Amino acid sequence: MIRRVVKRVLALSLGAVVFGAPYVFAQEMTIEQRVSGLDTPWALAVLPQGDVLITERDGRLLRAREGTIYEVAGTPQVVDSGQGGLLDITLARDFDTTRTVFLTYAKALDGGAGTALAAAELSPDGSRLENLRDLFSMSRGSSKGQHFGSRVVEARDGTLFVTIGERGDRPAAQDLGQHNGSVVRVNRDGSVPQDNPFIVRDGVLPEIWSYGHRNPQGAGLDPSGKLWVSEHGARGGDEVNAVRRGANYGWPVISYGRHYSGAKIGEGTTKEGMEQPAYYWDPSIAPSGLLVYSGKMFPDWRGDILVGSLKFNYIARLKGDPLREVAQIKTPETARVRDIVEAPDGAIWFISVGNGAVYRIGTD
Repeated sequence: MIRRVVKRVLALSLGAVVFGAPYVFAQEMTIEQRVSGLDTPWALAVLPQGDVLITERDGRLLRAREGTIYEVAGTPQVVDSGQGGLLDITLARDFDTTRTVFLTYAKALDGGAGTALAAAELSPDGSRLENLRDLFSMSRGSSKGQHFGSRVVEARDGTLFVTIGERGDRPAAQDLGQHNGSVVRVNRDGSVPQDNPFIVRDGVLPEIWSYGHRNPQGAGLDPSGKLWVSEHGARGGDEVNAVRRGANYGWPVISYGRHYSGAKIGEGTTKEGMEQPAYYWDPSIAPSGLLVYSGKMFPDWRGDILVGSLKFNYIARLKGDPLREVAQIKTPETARVRDIVEAPDGAIWFISVGNGAVYRIGTD
């Protein structure tokens, strides 16, 4: 087991500044490896008693206890192709009493594969999922292997937000007759909430909450209950967005990036009726998991947004209004950070795909 003490965030060499001065975080941190030997880990959830659930893209759900890994039976049949497979996992807010977990995955649909949301109950001994049922599936699949999204977040009112990429079909992100490039919102039984923004509009899919997204791979709630997402741009233009009901986030009409060919994207960076990002990166960092911190272990971080970078191997910390990146946690452990979650004790757990491992950031 690796135990590493980090006494400050290395922000000076990376150019992060606060009020014109380099930002230094003085509180001592420990970064400790808790799980190793993973293949393609995508998401994690920390159980109340300390076990960890980890999805692997090939379709396996793993449960780790004190360094020993067990496979959990009863997972959905996934399409393990390209960026698709078994993706996110989130514990229900009432997990202590219901044992309910939510999963997103790539499902076989007409036309190929698409993002789906499922729910199940974790057995008392943690060995299997029971009563697995789909709550939502995209309106149609695609043969393309990219941009599934795909995070699931339970809102304070019990509804579920699911992020969906545009599946490599750029114009579809502006088509409200498709789920591509949207955040959808459904009830815990899979029905459509009656206060969704487009529920009474003909030709519009009623599950859509917001649209014009490219590939949102991170999502979390802030202390007020607002949904935030991090999403991949093309060459530049990775974004953090505060998601509003019925809003259009612009892809592919506006962007702060360019196509991989170097060609201009759409009409520029702004257009009436389309939202601006709360923050964007150029060059791209390939953002994945997103956490809005609310715990007691790092009190100075409450309300800050943490975003993992798959490309530059660090965890970004953002805060303020306007939002800005104030620091980076960059160590050998932060190689291709895929997911970040907050444990019940306020510790921060993250997945390093580069190391095939799960780590805990704490103060003990």
